[in-house]
Amino acid sequence: MPPKRDICTSVLIPLCSPKQATLPTALALGSFDGLHAGHRAVITSIADTDKGIPSVVSFWPHPREILFGESRLRLDLPSEKTDLLDPLGVKQLILVPFDLELASLSAEQFIIEILHKTLQAKVIGVGENFRFGKNREGDSSTLKAIGNDLGIEIKIVPIINDDKGRISSSRIRSALQEGKLRVAKDLLGRPYSFRGTVIKGKGLGSQLGWPTANLQINGRKFLPGEGVYASWAIEQKKGNKYLSVMNLGPQPTIDPSSPSTVEVHLIDQKIDLLGQELIIEPIEKLRNQEKFPNIQKLIQQIGIDVDQAKTIYEELMT
Repeated sequence: MPPKRDICTSVLIPLCSPKQATLPTALALGSFDGLHAGHRAVITSIADTDKGIPSVVSFWPHPREILFGESRLRLDLPSEKTDLLDPLGVKQLILVPFDLELASLSAEQFIIEILHKTLQAKVIGVGENFRFGKNREGDSSTLKAIGNDLGIEIKIVPIINDDKGRISSSRIRSALQEGKLRVAKDLLGRPYSFRGTVIKGKGLGSQLGWPTANLQINGRKFLPGEGVYASWAIEQKKGNKYLSVMNLGPQPTIDPSSPSTVEVHLIDQKIDLLGQELIIEPIEKLRNQEKFPNIQKLIQQIGIDVDQAKTIYEELMT
């Protein structure tokens, strides 16, 4: 894993002085969840300018959470996104808290009050399908007309398509939900991953002869569909990378009433990781969740899962 680098402290605009963001800005505006090729094109459009500090501006929480009460899990949490933005030349991630007051601003008010006055935007990049303002009344042409009147350079970036249509966060989510990790990787332009802290479990894996690290995951993170996966487990601090088998979901054979959890078995390793943060990178889905007739059948299946993961690893190395 590349070393983690601090690029800035994310700025919560209403709670902090604008001085906490380096001004003036050249900003890419959008959710950018997943940072796929379309998002990267918008971001790189403002990254090389000398008119302002290259910045990404996003809303938190997602507007649909506030407006419609929807739960919107993120492909990338802000803490993960800063690492992904660094190689793109971005110097700061500015999180604008989304609330009903902000939602009531017209498109023109949003441009003038937030982008022009507060963030002192000199350059703004958006995707051509970007919508904003009360009732989503503003679009890229609105931004261009008002922005140009304010002396702001507006860059409208075309949508990027592949042979199946528009590259989008929704397609990535669908691929992950279906356990299609390679499809998600192609759409993301990088392997999908998530992270969690190793917590003390019930010790059931050790009793079965397959000890696992149980992970506590941020509840706002979007996870793949339930199942058993071959995966990488990477120590956040040391960078050590281990082949593993991950179970994502309940324990239908041992405890059918158990909630969905994430646990990983490090193959051919005996390491105490309690309290450490692991980055999990699923490689390939091995099978769906299954209730076995007895514990012995489950133990046998875990052995098969481990062998499959080793085979996948060998294929990757050739």
